[in-house]
Amino acid sequence: MNRVFVLDKNKKPLMPCHPARARKLLGKGKAAVFRRYPFTIILKEREGGVVQPLELKFDVGSKTTGTAVVADCDRGKKVVFAAELQHRGQRVKDSLESRRTTRRARRNRKTRYRKARFMNRTRPEGWLPPSLMSRVFNTETWAKRFCLKAPISDVAVERVKFDMQLMENPDISGLEYQRGTLFGTELRQYRLKPDREFVHCMSYMQ
Repeated sequence: MNRVFVLDKNKKPLMPCHPARARKLLGKGKAAVFRRYPFTIILKEREGGVVQPLELKFDVGSKTTGTAVVADCDRGKKVVFAAELQHRGQRVKDSLESRRTTRRARRNRKTRYRKARFMNRTRPEGWLPPSLMSRVFNTETWAKRFCLKAPISDVAVERVKFDMQLMENPDISGLEYQRGTLFGTELRQYRLKPDREFVHCMSYMQ
């Protein structure tokens, strides 16, 4: 169960509390709702308090990024809040493709002459695809939001890379990475192999 984020009357983050305690504070009028998601309450009278450092963790993915706020308690680490961020990278890509299609159709239409402007669209140094930048900005935005609602002291990002060839062959090295299962096979032979199997299957069925 996710905890409820708590702010004092000066909007400084305090330790997250249990939802039952948050309901009692709201019922007694000692707190008010500050944000609906993530659910945050603000105390009307209290100022400051004892806090312990929390760690914000990210498990970055292409479509979904997992987030967790972890507290280091006496009995070990405990997840205080967990959620998933749904990225809109595919929607950004579809929107850019739709815009490109409309632009090309307008240029090919029999209207007044339009000077080509493709030379003006140069990519600056360090350019990244808009879908990737959307993912980065989305993660950065939520990291800032969590830091404003909880006493975050550390941020951890999980970066995992798998070497599939090394998992299959622990002794692989050097040029062996370039010599996979299809090394030495001609392209024409590789392309015709599925066709021959399909023709043989059809003749067998007849």
